[in-house]
Amino acid sequence: MNYRFYYSNNNGQDDYGLKYVDDLGYGYKCTKFKVKYPMQEQDIQPGMEYLMEPKPIFDNENYKAAGKLKDKVAIITGGDSGIGRAVAVSFVKEKAKVVIVYLNEHKDAADTKEYIEKLGGECKLIAGDLKNPEFCQYVVDETIKCYGKIDCLINNAGVQFQQKSLLDISNEQFDCTMKSNVYSMFYLTKMALREMKPGSTIINVSSVTTFYGEPELIDYVTTKGAIVGFTRALATNLADKNIRVNAVAPGYFWTPLQPACWEKEKIPTLGSDAPMKRAGEVYELAPIFVYLASDDSSYTTGQVMHINGGLFKG
Repeated sequence: MNYRFYYSNNNGQDDYGLKYVDDLGYGYKCTKFKVKYPMQEQDIQPGMEYLMEPKPIFDNENYKAAGKLKDKVAIITGGDSGIGRAVAVSFVKEKAKVVIVYLNEHKDAADTKEYIEKLGGECKLIAGDLKNPEFCQYVVDETIKCYGKIDCLINNAGVQFQQKSLLDISNEQFDCTMKSNVYSMFYLTKMALREMKPGSTIINVSSVTTFYGEPELIDYVTTKGAIVGFTRALATNLADKNIRVNAVAPGYFWTPLQPACWEKEKIPTLGSDAPMKRAGEVYELAPIFVYLASDDSSYTTGQVMHINGGLFKG
């Protein structure tokens, strides 16, 4: 370990002040846990994976694919890195074709495409701002032009900003968070739905923070709660069309969004409040997306799947 002592920013009273790291790499606060991630931060949203140390583990080499998504076409927003990259890789292993939509993380997107192609998969990259409804229509048009259909839409892209108080959240930040996390999902889903047939699936990404109320992510939690409501209402609306809509609510996972959001002192304790006393690696999330996109979940709609190391029991 190249670091040893940390001190809380609030005289030991905050919920994540790491007090000590021993020679074996175990950290101490209220509980003992293995420290995996050194302090780091990024001043860009939603963050760059290639800048992270260590890099997220996005592929489980022991995963046994079974062709569950053979010939399906999936749009994955935020698919360049983090959760989206892990899902894209798992979908390709299950024989799907993927369209990865991202903002401006060109190196991460290129790395993901290269990895997918080495697996023998097909991947199309589309860069742009999903807050713009015209761009959302462009994504749908390009997907149809390239692959002729849309079988699965994964609304994963989003931003989050740490603020200590509601009073610290500017109107501009609130507007950005709402439009990035909710408006973009609404626009893209509405436009993709026109091309989706019976048997198609929509998977939205919520967050564990909306279920316990993370106090320093008020605007983010608000958007993730909205995603739960959108998922449930849309699932009921589309049930008679046999288009299933579900959500995944991840706990704390090692993604670019973490160093892009949190002050650097929080990073070593990420996930330590969960009963499993660690953050998740994104490959651990991917199988639930495969399940929800495949015929294995043919009687599952309107659900929120909780993958969080026991932090919240849904």
